[in-house]
Order: sequence, then structure tokens, then C-alpha cells
Amino acid sequence: MHSLRHWLCLGFILLCLTHAVSGAEYWNEFRGPTADGHSPSKDIPLAWSEKEHVTWKTAITGKAWSSPVAWGNQIWVTNATPDGKKLYAVCLDAESGKTVHDVTVFEIANPMFCIGYNSYASPTPVVEGNRVWVHYGSAGTACLDTETGKTVWSRQDLPCDHLRGPGSSPIIFRNLLIINFDGADHQYVIALNKETGKTEWKTDRSINYGTDNGDAKKAYCTPTIFEHDGRLQMVSPAAVATISYNPLNGEELWTVYHGGYNAAARPIYSHGHVYINLEGGTRLLAVRPDGTGDVTKTHVKWTCAKSTPTRPSQLVVGDHIFMVNDKGVASCLDIETGEPVWTERMEGRHSASPIYSNGRIYFFDEDDGHTRVIAADPKEYRLLADNKLDGGCMASPAVVEDSLLIRTRTHLYRIDNKAP
Repeated sequence: MHSLRHWLCLGFILLCLTHAVSGAEYWNEFRGPTADGHSPSKDIPLAWSEKEHVTWKTAITGKAWSSPVAWGNQIWVTNATPDGKKLYAVCLDAESGKTVHDVTVFEIANPMFCIGYNSYASPTPVVEGNRVWVHYGSAGTACLDTETGKTVWSRQDLPCDHLRGPGSSPIIFRNLLIINFDGADHQYVIALNKETGKTEWKTDRSINYGTDNGDAKKAYCTPTIFEHDGRLQMVSPAAVATISYNPLNGEELWTVYHGGYNAAARPIYSHGHVYINLEGGTRLLAVRPDGTGDVTKTHVKWTCAKSTPTRPSQLVVGDHIFMVNDKGVASCLDIETGEPVWTERMEGRHSASPIYSNGRIYFFDEDDGHTRVIAADPKEYRLLADNKLDGGCMASPAVVEDSLLIRTRTHLYRIDNKAP
């Protein structure tokens, strides 16, 4: 009887753990727990407005474009004053939208320059268990206790002149917090011990940029980790080239040169290839990730330069790539060839990355607060709904259970079918 009780308890614990990591209850980093904008939810709202299906709406003062992340009953965003002199972390209760923590993480006497289009808190935080890691580029990186809001550790000694403001978001892998720094003066990837903040490894970019112009060396990308044919790797786009590293020690595995700069879209691994997007150069390319050294002439399957974005990341659904460019042109590509299947001009500019759920794709514009929901149909563009909120979205959305978390320029919303 004791043995049976033991195994029943163990089975219950394993069941709970399986449910906890299923992705249904947390959206812990930029583009979610699978790093590709996919949600397993089957009941995300199709239609909403300021008066319909809003569970709560909470004002977020300041100016910040970081996306919300969620773990358990907490939702975290970073925030900043428009002048960048105060950098915050804000935690909301997922059920009520009430503020749990509003913490000043850093005070900066002389902030670096940031263009008006960007913000001083654009990188998305990452949350795991009772810790949240917030990042504001070279202005500072910190680990906070999610229960108390107190700082566990912080770093302000990682140099980088972003020239236009920060953008790369950190990611967690095992015991590491990994961050890209691609500025005008310094370009490197660094892994910190997530518990202590100590540097575990740091690798300078070995890219031949072909110029001394720092403006052409900038990038704002978030890396993606995956395993291909038994080899663990982290693909990290930069200006001019993308490098794949061993995420455990920072060793370079392969490099592909593609030109361009200002890489912001997060790369996607699917169908045995990595899909990399950037501004300029070859714009969008599919790379086979089984090479070593310079694979530019040997491992690029296809390139595409038609209607590609510079900021919003792509979605892979089935055998197709769906995307929206900065000017609101949506398109669908055949993933095997990179050839467009259909293209449709929508209205509004776009910076937020779209999400996919239950056969639907959600596009969030930055000007008028429209979210256009289309069918993930590779044959034709089919608009299912056009929803309007009071403000546009620079931040990408998140999903908690069957609810959408939408951060506009001024508010954070929880949109839910259960709401009136």
C-alpha cells in the first residue's frame, strides 16, 4: 500500500509538472515559451473592442515598447520615463490587472541618445519561477525577486553604444541569461549566470563588417536556441552576418553572410532550416544549420526580398511562412521555395510581431489600435475580424491561458471571451 501511494503521488507530481510546462499558463519571454509566436490556446477571442471582452485595462505610464511576459498569476513589463532617467519593472496581477510591484530598477544621470521611435525600455524581460530578469541595454541588466520586487543582482558594466536605443531581449537557457549586444562600438554575445549575474562566457562578434561606420553595425535581435541533428546551437543574427554558437560556451559553429543591418525579427527554426530576417541585404533567407565555418555559399536554400519586414517577426504555420512588413503588407510564402503565395496590403504601420492560435493569425498595428485577425490559409488572404482599441501597439502581444495580453502605447489589456 505504501508503494502504491508513493507511485500515485509521483504520478500526480509528474502530471502537474507536465501541465506547468505545457505553455498554457505562461508566456515567459519574447514570442512566448516556444520562441515562435505560437499559442496552444483553442479559445483566444476573435473579436473585441474597448467595450467588449475587456477583462481589465490598466494604464502604464512612461514610454516603453517591451512586451508583457507572464508566469503563474503575475504579468511583468519594463517601463521607462521618456527621457530614460528612470528605468522600471512593473508587475500586474493577472486576474485583476492591479499593480503588484512598480519598482525603480535603475536611475541614469546621463542616458544615451535614443530616437523618438524607440524607447529606453524596448527589450522584453524574461520570467521563470520566482525570478524575473529585466534588461535595458547597456544602461543595465537586473534579476528581481518576483514575490518582493527586490533586486537580487544587477550589472551596469556591459558596454555598448546602441546609437538609436536598445532592442535585443534576453533569453534564459538552463543556468544562463544570454544577451546580444550589437552597437556602434561593441558587438558581442554574453551569457550571465542567471542566479548570480556573473559572466559565464563572452564572445566578440568575428564578423567582417566591411565598414568603420558604427551605424551599419547595429542590430536589435533576440537569439533562438534549438537542436539540429543532435547538435545544440544558438542562432544569433547581427548586422552583415548571422552566427550560430554553442549556447553552453559561446563557441562559434557557423556563419552566414547576408548583408544588411538593424536585424530585429527573431529567427525561427523549422523544417530543418533557420529562417533569418533583417533590414537590407538579402532580407529573408533559409539556411541549413548543419554546416561549420562560413556557410554562405553552401547552406543558403533560398532568399526572398519581396514585402519583407524589418521589425515584426515571421510565423511558420504548416508548410508556409506568414508575415507582415512595416507598412502593413501581409504575405504568405511557400516554406520550401520562399516564393510568395499571396500578398495583401492592409492599413497601418506594424512593429509588433504577430501571433498564431487555433488556425488564426493576429496582426497588431502601431498607429490606430487595429488588430486584424486572418485565417492561416495558405491559399488566400481571409480577414476574419478587425478589432479596434484606443491606442496602437509597439509591443508584441502575449497569451495567458485563453486570454490576450495587449500592450498599447498607454495601457495593458487582458482580452477574454469570458469578459462581458
